[in-house]
Amino acid sequence: MSGIRTIRSSEPSGASGQTDFGFTRVPLEQKQALVDDVFHTVADRYDLMNDLMSMGLHREWKNIFVGMARPSVSRPWRHIDVAGGTGDISFRIAAQNNPHAHSTVVDINADMLGVCRRRAAELGYEDQVDVVDANAENLPFPDASFDLYTIAFGIRNVPRIAVALAEAKRVLKKGGRFLCLEFSQVDLPVVERIYDQYSFRLVPRLGEAVTGESQPYRYLVESIRKFPSAEVFRDMIGQAGLARAAFDRLTGGVVAIHSGWNL
Repeated sequence: MSGIRTIRSSEPSGASGQTDFGFTRVPLEQKQALVDDVFHTVADRYDLMNDLMSMGLHREWKNIFVGMARPSVSRPWRHIDVAGGTGDISFRIAAQNNPHAHSTVVDINADMLGVCRRRAAELGYEDQVDVVDANAENLPFPDASFDLYTIAFGIRNVPRIAVALAEAKRVLKKGGRFLCLEFSQVDLPVVERIYDQYSFRLVPRLGEAVTGESQPYRYLVESIRKFPSAEVFRDMIGQAGLARAAFDRLTGGVVAIHSGWNL
């Protein structure tokens, strides 16, 4: 397919110790394969399940997120969407019909990228979006390659978040922006109780009804609870060398948009 390519980068080396896979502790070097298996299982129904689990709210969250991108209208502008899966973020940018904007969707999961390829062809975005099979901790691009780095609902699945953030800074041009959309901690007590009941009881059952699998969605719910608070993750962004690290909560803290700049 014209404009779409697949490159396999090497896996991160030197990993040791343990990390969280949902509520389970696993060897660090095993987490990526375990996460990959989760998304192999749900790839074909991933977008449908996002609609059902969020009651359609994920679309509005992503629209707000992409609205912060602001592609250049006067020069070539390159965007990398890491853990970009089925292409939701990049297709929203392509839909702005900016002839200067080009997106590269990066993911480790071939099944998710297959869905992205198919959707790119269906939407006519082959020339605006390409696909790279690569790891967030070891991106196969030169320094200062991109004007914008995005990652939506993917950073919590990365074994070494600090390494991925350092890679984000490395591939961003000077003046480039980092944007991350991720689940966060609900900051309204009543909503938090309802959200917990919905997440742990209903989401896995919904996943089983739609995809035939409940375990992937149990992991996804657990991974949200294990992700650092918005304040801690903001500090991690700053520690990676990205300036003006900040976040904005949406929907009572269900999700947050984090940002930083390579200055």
